[in-house]
Amino acid sequence: MAKKSSSAPVLADWQPPAGKSASRFSLSKLDPGAKPWSSGDKEADKIRVDALALELDTLQDLFYADKRYKLLVLLQGTDTSGKDGTVRAVFSRTSPLGVHTVSWKAPSEEERAHDYLWRIHRQMPGSGETMVFNRSHYEDVLVPVVKGWITPEQTGQRLRHINEFERLLAETGTVILKFMLHIGFDEQRERLQERVDDPTKRWKFSLGDLDARKQWADYQNAYDTLLRATSTAHAPWTVVAANSKTHRNLMIATIVHDKLQSLGLRYPPDDPALAGLRIQ
Repeated sequence: MAKKSSSAPVLADWQPPAGKSASRFSLSKLDPGAKPWSSGDKEADKIRVDALALELDTLQDLFYADKRYKLLVLLQGTDTSGKDGTVRAVFSRTSPLGVHTVSWKAPSEEERAHDYLWRIHRQMPGSGETMVFNRSHYEDVLVPVVKGWITPEQTGQRLRHINEFERLLAETGTVILKFMLHIGFDEQRERLQERVDDPTKRWKFSLGDLDARKQWADYQNAYDTLLRATSTAHAPWTVVAANSKTHRNLMIATIVHDKLQSLGLRYPPDDPALAGLRIQ
Protein backbone atom coordinates (compact mmCIF):
# COMPACT_ATOMS: atom_id res chain seq x y z
CA MET A 1 0.00 0.00 0.00
CA ALA A 2 1.32 3.44 -0.91
CA LYS A 3 2.34 5.57 2.04
CA LYS A 4 0.07 8.52 2.70
CA SER A 5 1.79 11.82 1.97
CA SER A 6 2.77 13.66 5.14
CA SER A 7 2.44 16.95 3.27
CA ALA A 8 -1.11 16.30 1.99
CA PRO A 9 -2.97 18.20 4.75
CA VAL A 10 -1.39 21.54 3.77
CA LEU A 11 -0.34 20.97 0.18
CA ALA A 12 -3.69 22.06 -1.26
CA ASP A 13 -3.25 25.49 0.34
CA TRP A 14 -0.24 26.06 -1.90
CA GLN A 15 -1.65 24.73 -5.15
CA PRO A 16 -3.77 26.86 -7.50
CA PRO A 17 -7.16 25.20 -7.96
CA ALA A 18 -8.11 23.76 -11.32
CA GLY A 19 -11.29 24.59 -13.18
CA LYS A 20 -13.62 27.55 -12.70
CA SER A 21 -12.34 28.39 -9.21
CA ALA A 22 -8.84 29.03 -10.64
CA SER A 23 -9.83 32.64 -11.41
CA ARG A 24 -9.78 33.41 -7.69
CA PHE A 25 -6.12 32.45 -7.30
CA SER A 26 -3.49 35.15 -6.75
CA LEU A 27 0.13 34.94 -5.62
CA SER A 28 -0.51 38.02 -3.50
CA LYS A 29 -2.62 35.87 -1.17
CA LEU A 30 0.31 33.58 -0.38
CA ASP A 31 3.00 34.77 2.04
CA PRO A 32 6.50 34.11 0.63
CA GLY A 33 7.81 34.36 4.19
CA ALA A 34 5.58 31.58 5.51
CA LYS A 35 7.11 28.29 6.69
CA PRO A 36 4.31 25.71 6.65
CA TRP A 37 6.69 22.74 6.32
CA SER A 38 9.09 23.92 9.04
CA SER A 39 9.48 22.28 12.44
CA GLY A 40 10.23 25.71 13.90
CA ASP A 41 13.89 24.79 14.39
CA LYS A 42 16.12 25.90 11.49
CA GLU A 43 18.96 23.52 12.30
CA ALA A 44 16.55 20.60 12.63
CA ASP A 45 15.06 21.55 9.26
CA LYS A 46 18.51 21.53 7.66
CA ILE A 47 19.20 18.08 9.09
CA ARG A 48 15.85 16.91 7.73
CA VAL A 49 16.68 18.25 4.25
CA ASP A 50 19.95 16.32 4.27
CA ALA A 51 18.16 13.17 5.43
CA LEU A 52 15.57 13.56 2.68
CA ALA A 53 18.35 14.01 0.12
CA LEU A 54 19.78 10.65 1.20
CA GLU A 55 16.35 9.02 1.04
CA LEU A 56 15.81 10.49 -2.43
CA ASP A 57 18.99 8.79 -3.59
CA THR A 58 17.63 5.42 -2.44
CA LEU A 59 14.23 6.10 -4.01
CA GLN A 60 15.85 7.27 -7.26
CA ASP A 61 17.84 4.04 -7.44
CA LEU A 62 14.57 2.10 -7.15
CA PHE A 63 12.86 4.49 -9.60
CA TYR A 64 15.66 3.88 -12.12
CA ALA A 65 15.34 0.10 -11.74
CA ASP A 66 11.54 0.13 -11.91
CA LYS A 67 11.44 2.07 -15.19
CA ARG A 68 7.65 2.34 -15.31
CA TYR A 69 7.82 6.10 -14.84
CA LYS A 70 9.78 9.21 -15.75
CA LEU A 71 10.01 12.21 -13.43
CA LEU A 72 10.07 15.87 -14.44
CA VAL A 73 10.77 18.35 -11.64
CA LEU A 74 10.27 21.90 -12.84
CA LEU A 75 11.64 24.91 -10.92
CA GLN A 76 10.30 28.27 -11.99
CA GLY A 77 10.69 31.65 -10.31
CA THR A 78 11.93 35.21 -10.51
CA ASP A 79 15.62 36.12 -10.40
CA THR A 80 17.23 35.08 -7.08
CA SER A 81 14.30 32.85 -6.11
CA GLY A 82 16.73 29.99 -5.48
CA LYS A 83 16.47 27.55 -8.37
CA ASP A 84 20.20 26.70 -8.33
CA GLY A 85 20.19 26.40 -4.53
CA THR A 86 17.25 24.03 -4.65
CA VAL A 87 19.03 21.73 -7.10
CA ARG A 88 22.15 21.71 -4.94
CA ALA A 89 20.29 20.97 -1.69
CA VAL A 90 17.49 18.63 -2.71
CA PHE A 91 19.42 16.55 -5.24
CA SER A 92 22.83 16.73 -3.57
CA ARG A 93 23.01 12.99 -2.90
CA THR A 94 21.40 11.56 -6.02
CA SER A 95 23.41 9.69 -8.62
CA PRO A 96 24.02 11.37 -11.99
CA LEU A 97 23.12 8.01 -13.53
CA GLY A 98 19.44 8.77 -13.07
CA VAL A 99 19.12 12.50 -12.31
CA HIS A 100 19.89 15.17 -14.90
CA THR A 101 19.48 18.95 -14.91
CA VAL A 102 18.84 21.46 -17.65
CA SER A 103 19.21 25.20 -17.10
CA TRP A 104 17.21 27.01 -19.77
CA LYS A 105 18.55 30.16 -21.37
CA ALA A 106 17.37 32.28 -24.30
CA PRO A 107 16.76 30.02 -27.34
CA SER A 108 19.55 29.53 -29.87
CA GLU A 109 19.19 30.27 -33.57
CA GLU A 110 18.50 26.58 -34.24
CA GLU A 111 15.87 26.46 -31.48
CA ARG A 112 14.15 29.60 -32.77
CA ALA A 113 13.81 27.90 -36.17
CA HIS A 114 11.42 25.37 -34.58
CA ASP A 115 8.28 25.69 -32.48
CA TYR A 116 8.97 26.92 -28.94
CA LEU A 117 8.33 23.49 -27.36
CA TRP A 118 10.74 21.64 -29.67
CA ARG A 119 13.79 22.18 -27.50
CA ILE A 120 11.81 21.30 -24.37
CA HIS A 121 10.55 17.98 -25.71
CA ARG A 122 14.09 16.93 -26.60
CA GLN A 123 15.09 17.13 -22.93
CA MET A 124 12.30 15.03 -21.45
CA PRO A 125 13.40 12.23 -19.11
CA GLY A 126 13.57 8.68 -20.35
CA SER A 127 12.21 5.66 -18.49
CA GLY A 128 13.55 5.58 -14.94
CA GLU A 129 15.15 9.01 -15.26
CA THR A 130 14.59 12.25 -13.35
CA MET A 131 14.99 15.54 -15.19
CA VAL A 132 15.21 18.77 -13.20
CA PHE A 133 14.41 21.96 -15.10
CA ASN A 134 15.97 25.23 -13.92
CA ARG A 135 13.46 27.54 -15.62
CA SER A 136 11.33 25.92 -18.29
CA HIS A 137 8.90 26.28 -21.18
CA TYR A 138 6.96 28.68 -18.94
CA GLU A 139 9.51 31.36 -19.83
CA ASP A 140 7.64 31.45 -23.15
CA VAL A 141 4.53 32.76 -21.41
CA LEU A 142 6.41 35.13 -19.10
CA VAL A 143 9.09 37.18 -20.86
CA PRO A 144 7.26 37.57 -24.21
CA VAL A 145 4.09 38.56 -22.34
CA VAL A 146 5.75 41.19 -20.16
CA LYS A 147 7.80 42.53 -23.08
CA GLY A 148 4.72 42.69 -25.30
CA TRP A 149 6.23 40.41 -27.93
CA ILE A 150 3.09 38.28 -28.25
CA THR A 151 -0.60 39.18 -28.18
CA PRO A 152 -3.13 38.05 -25.54
CA GLU A 153 -4.52 35.66 -28.15
CA GLN A 154 -1.08 34.13 -28.71
CA THR A 155 -0.58 33.88 -24.95
CA GLY A 156 -3.82 31.95 -24.58
CA GLN A 157 -2.83 29.70 -27.44
CA ARG A 158 0.53 28.93 -25.84
CA LEU A 159 -1.08 28.15 -22.50
CA ARG A 160 -3.36 25.65 -24.23
CA HIS A 161 -0.38 24.17 -26.08
CA ILE A 162 1.46 23.69 -22.79
CA ASN A 163 -1.50 21.98 -21.13
CA GLU A 164 -1.82 19.53 -24.00
CA PHE A 165 1.94 18.97 -24.13
CA GLU A 166 2.00 18.14 -20.41
CA ARG A 167 -1.06 15.90 -20.85
CA LEU A 168 0.87 13.96 -23.50
CA LEU A 169 3.77 13.54 -21.09
CA ALA A 170 1.56 12.50 -18.17
CA GLU A 171 -0.39 9.98 -20.24
CA THR A 172 2.84 8.34 -21.40
CA GLY A 173 4.33 7.82 -17.95
CA THR A 174 5.90 11.13 -16.92
CA VAL A 175 5.21 12.30 -13.38
CA ILE A 176 5.28 16.11 -13.43
CA LEU A 177 6.06 18.20 -10.34
CA LYS A 178 5.98 21.95 -11.01
CA PHE A 179 7.29 24.33 -8.34
CA MET A 180 6.95 28.11 -8.45
CA LEU A 181 9.54 29.55 -6.02
CA HIS A 182 7.73 32.50 -4.43
CA ILE A 183 9.85 35.28 -2.91
CA GLY A 184 8.93 38.82 -1.92
CA PHE A 185 10.02 42.08 -3.52
CA ASP A 186 12.13 43.09 -0.51
CA GLU A 187 13.73 39.66 -0.30
CA GLN A 188 14.78 39.91 -3.94
CA ARG A 189 16.35 43.32 -3.29
CA GLU A 190 18.44 41.85 -0.46
CA ARG A 191 19.57 38.91 -2.56
CA LEU A 192 20.50 41.08 -5.53
CA GLN A 193 22.47 43.39 -3.25
CA GLU A 194 24.25 40.39 -1.78
CA ARG A 195 25.33 39.38 -5.27
CA VAL A 196 26.71 42.84 -5.95
CA ASP A 197 28.54 43.00 -2.60
CA ASP A 198 30.02 39.48 -2.65
CA PRO A 199 32.87 39.02 -5.18
CA THR A 200 32.19 35.28 -5.28
CA LYS A 201 28.58 35.89 -6.32
CA ARG A 202 29.01 38.93 -8.54
CA TRP A 203 29.21 36.77 -11.66
CA LYS A 204 25.54 35.87 -11.10
CA PHE A 205 24.44 39.50 -11.31
CA SER A 206 23.30 41.12 -14.53
CA LEU A 207 22.11 44.67 -15.08
CA GLY A 208 19.20 43.06 -16.90
CA ASP A 209 18.05 41.80 -13.49
CA LEU A 210 17.32 45.40 -12.56
CA ASP A 211 15.20 45.89 -15.69
CA ALA A 212 13.15 42.83 -14.79
CA ARG A 213 12.83 44.09 -11.21
CA LYS A 214 11.28 47.32 -12.48
CA GLN A 215 8.59 45.14 -14.05
CA TRP A 216 7.96 43.12 -10.89
CA ALA A 217 4.20 43.74 -10.90
CA ASP A 218 3.93 42.76 -14.57
CA TYR A 219 5.77 39.51 -13.94
CA GLN A 220 3.59 38.74 -10.91
CA ASN A 221 0.51 39.26 -13.07
CA ALA A 222 1.97 36.99 -15.78
CA TYR A 223 2.64 34.33 -13.15
CA ASP A 224 -0.93 34.62 -11.88
CA THR A 225 -2.20 34.05 -15.42
CA LEU A 226 -0.08 30.99 -16.13
CA LEU A 227 -0.64 29.45 -12.70
CA ARG A 228 -4.41 29.77 -13.08
CA ALA A 229 -4.37 28.37 -16.62
CA THR A 230 -1.88 25.51 -16.29
CA SER A 231 -2.37 23.99 -12.83
CA THR A 232 -4.10 20.80 -13.91
CA ALA A 233 -4.90 17.43 -12.41
CA HIS A 234 -2.16 15.82 -14.51
CA ALA A 235 0.43 18.56 -13.85
CA PRO A 236 -0.44 20.69 -10.80
CA TRP A 237 1.58 23.70 -9.71
CA THR A 238 2.86 24.05 -6.16
CA VAL A 239 3.78 27.53 -4.96
CA VAL A 240 6.75 27.30 -2.58
CA ALA A 241 7.18 29.89 0.16
CA ALA A 242 10.83 30.63 -0.60
CA ASN A 243 11.96 33.66 1.40
CA SER A 244 13.57 31.10 3.70
CA LYS A 245 16.04 29.02 1.74
CA THR A 246 15.90 26.23 4.30
CA HIS A 247 12.12 26.09 4.18
CA ARG A 248 12.18 26.16 0.37
CA ASN A 249 14.48 23.14 0.29
CA LEU A 250 12.51 21.29 2.96
CA MET A 251 9.17 21.85 1.24
CA ILE A 252 10.37 20.70 -2.17
CA ALA A 253 12.39 17.75 -0.84
CA THR A 254 9.38 16.56 1.16
CA ILE A 255 6.98 16.77 -1.78
CA VAL A 256 9.35 15.01 -4.19
CA HIS A 257 10.07 12.32 -1.60
CA ASP A 258 6.38 11.76 -0.85
CA LYS A 259 5.49 11.56 -4.54
CA LEU A 260 8.14 8.91 -5.22
CA GLN A 261 6.98 6.91 -2.21
CA SER A 262 3.38 7.06 -3.41
CA LEU A 263 4.22 5.38 -6.74
CA GLY A 264 4.60 1.89 -5.28
CA LEU A 265 8.02 1.47 -6.85
CA ARG A 266 9.45 -2.02 -7.12
CA TYR A 267 12.47 -3.80 -8.51
CA PRO A 268 11.84 -5.83 -11.69
CA PRO A 269 11.23 -9.57 -11.24
CA ASP A 270 14.27 -11.81 -11.04
CA ASP A 271 15.37 -13.76 -14.08
CA PRO A 272 14.39 -17.41 -13.35
CA ALA A 273 17.75 -18.46 -14.76
CA LEU A 274 19.42 -16.93 -11.68
CA ALA A 275 17.76 -19.38 -9.26
CA GLY A 276 20.47 -21.41 -7.58
CA LEU A 277 23.22 -19.89 -9.70
CA ARG A 278 26.67 -20.08 -8.14
CA ILE A 279 29.51 -18.01 -9.52
CA GLN A 280 32.72 -20.01 -9.95
